[in-house]
Amino acid sequence: MEGTWLSLLPFLVIIPLAIWLKEIVPGLIIGLIVGAFCLENGNVLAAMERAVNTLVKTMNNFEHIKVVAFLYLFGSLIGMIQIAGGVKGFVQWIGGRLHSKQRLLLFIWLTVPFTFFMPMFRIMLLSPVIKSILGKFRVDRRRIAYMIDVSTEPIIVLLPAATAFAGFMESVVAGALTQNQINASAYSLFLASLPYNFFAVIALVLGLMTTFMNVRIGSKERKREKETTNPFHQLGLRKELALVAGEPLHLFFPLFLMFVLTFFFFWYSGMKNGAATMIDAFSKADATLAMLMALFVTIIITTVFYLIRRQPLHELIYHFFDGGNQLMAPIGMLLLVWAVSLAADELGFSAYVSSTLGTWLPKEVVPAAVFAAGSFISYFIGTSWGTWGIFMPLGVTLAAATGAPLPMTIGAVFASGTFGAFASPLGDTTITTAAMMDLNLMSYAKYKLRISLLCAILATAAYLIAPIFFA
Repeated sequence: MEGTWLSLLPFLVIIPLAIWLKEIVPGLIIGLIVGAFCLENGNVLAAMERAVNTLVKTMNNFEHIKVVAFLYLFGSLIGMIQIAGGVKGFVQWIGGRLHSKQRLLLFIWLTVPFTFFMPMFRIMLLSPVIKSILGKFRVDRRRIAYMIDVSTEPIIVLLPAATAFAGFMESVVAGALTQNQINASAYSLFLASLPYNFFAVIALVLGLMTTFMNVRIGSKERKREKETTNPFHQLGLRKELALVAGEPLHLFFPLFLMFVLTFFFFWYSGMKNGAATMIDAFSKADATLAMLMALFVTIIITTVFYLIRRQPLHELIYHFFDGGNQLMAPIGMLLLVWAVSLAADELGFSAYVSSTLGTWLPKEVVPAAVFAAGSFISYFIGTSWGTWGIFMPLGVTLAAATGAPLPMTIGAVFASGTFGAFASPLGDTTITTAAMMDLNLMSYAKYKLRISLLCAILATAAYLIAPIFFA
């Protein structure tokens, strides 16, 4: 479909509505209905049918199913670990060693080498442990959530292999090169673009500075908002977990197993897809499927391990489903975000953005322009992958037409998606971190928006200055 300004309408509805209501789900539902209404030319009944069909189509997407399955199963694994005393045991073990807030923040960063596979993996692993320790310190919970966030996506997008992003990032570069008939190695350009993801680099540097220089981010935390955590929610579960005996091994065993199996299935998936070497295997692996397989096998082996350790089977089964169900809220939000993005795409979102930007820009400002436009759009759609898919063909086309540096332009596209995933209240990391840390989503998104905008401004300046030295 030929793109028009109507393709922006669903996203222009969602953000203001979410800010007003302080809840994102109603805005997503209304945004989906608005998109369907535009697609059906104002026919109300047809629009409702289109909205439902779009949501069902989103659920039937194989890539989406893999992400949803991973989220649910990871929550299930956490539920089993909790009832087996793994989290409680680890909190008791590490609690005696974390005598200050600085050590707590240092601990967050030291776990990066063991949890770098994908943002969701890191967030869902760290959050339950960190949340349990926070009672010892007077610390802004939003700041801790921010530290977890800034040590996920901004790091993971800078890694060339063994992450959930690497294969997809290379594939969008390859598609854009093919579209523009550029004969170059997609993986080599992907590697060359990594240092030019200025937003990720700057966000990472500022994250380390705010951690170790004790810099306050935003205003002082107010009293916890009552509507975010009803004291009766999960009351029975909290009482049950309080009676569980702590056992650190019940946490270390499944996480170590998950770590080892993830590398194995990355290798297995890459070799199955035609890789010749170990490094090539990591770049060609279906990362999400590899991690899902690793998680699936981990749950099976961990269940057997817990049974040998005399954990009741009926308790493990109950908390398997209870743990997964606790992630249904962020899963539901992600499904709605994907559905809204699909509706906007059917309205010609990509064509409209491409046609309005054009190819009239001077080559010196192409990377900065691509980053600025991509960041604006990614904030509204909240997904790095969606932004990369939309803007990579445009960025490569502009670079080829104007003579702008190609690796830098590709890096700017990746940076714009990183900004949206990190800063937007629609971003999956923001949604998941807020849910896991019991924070109000819109309040938390507003809290980290100021420093995200600072990083974006500095990144834009870097993209304006860098072409001078590049040339």
